[in-house]
Amino acid sequence: MSDRVEVLKTYKTYVGGNFPRTESGRYYKVYDGDDNILANACQCSRKDVRDAVVAARDAVEDWSSRSAYNRGQILYRIAEMLETRKAQFVDELETIGYKSKEAKAEVEAAVDRLIYYAGWSDKYQQVFGSINPVASSHFNFSMPEPMGVVNIWAPEESPLLGLVSVMAPVIVGGNSCIILASEKYPLSAVSFAEVLNSSDVPGGVVNILTGFRDELLEHMTTHMDVNAFFYTDTGISQEDRKQIDENGALNLKRVIRKPVEDWEAEDTQSPYFITDFQETKTTWHPVGF
Repeated sequence: MSDRVEVLKTYKTYVGGNFPRTESGRYYKVYDGDDNILANACQCSRKDVRDAVVAARDAVEDWSSRSAYNRGQILYRIAEMLETRKAQFVDELETIGYKSKEAKAEVEAAVDRLIYYAGWSDKYQQVFGSINPVASSHFNFSMPEPMGVVNIWAPEESPLLGLVSVMAPVIVGGNSCIILASEKYPLSAVSFAEVLNSSDVPGGVVNILTGFRDELLEHMTTHMDVNAFFYTDTGISQEDRKQIDENGALNLKRVIRKPVEDWEAEDTQSPYFITDFQETKTTWHPVGF
């Protein structure tokens, strides 16, 4: 009897609360820590980016209008669901070369990071809002409000904790996002999409794509219905950084870069990461009328 040929899983994307295959029909091989073929991942195209942006734009109005308390509840629910599937994510990280202790630490840190931002959901407005003194008979208030749709490059390393760390401050403030998962280690991101799908997150608030960064850089940075572009990788070339800045200027996208070496460090979580994706709205109200 011949040896059995293992059937490799082909992972899908996560767009609009569904798991579609890539529009292009292309896939690329994902390898484990010993360079053995582990699975197939979608090689997304420009059309996939456009579909994800449409889903994110459709979702942002409802998500941003929800109470801060409700958004915090949902982030906490994501943490709960990730905790219940901890063994799965530890195993996936071990497959790509993590030691058992390192894998467990990354998953637990990802859970804790979600809870951290869930706690800030109904507090950052008071911390960063203000009542402004004015020389007229008015009340003058300034409050942070979500900016809209954010394109994100998840860190190439730290495929779970890094992804959670860039996603959570964006969505807790009422934005929606499109995340391009780690090109080399995308499987934790796609598995995390299954966690999101069972965690009360409305479809379209978080969309996860996989594919090649060189191919998708232009499409993600030039899209005119995106309000910001967020990336963290320290290894990105000066040429790519220049292209990101130039493309962002086409429709005045806010381009945010946070180079991080260690995602478990304390300074990789902060309420200031939430305000990076907020716009300040000032309201004047007359006194005595």
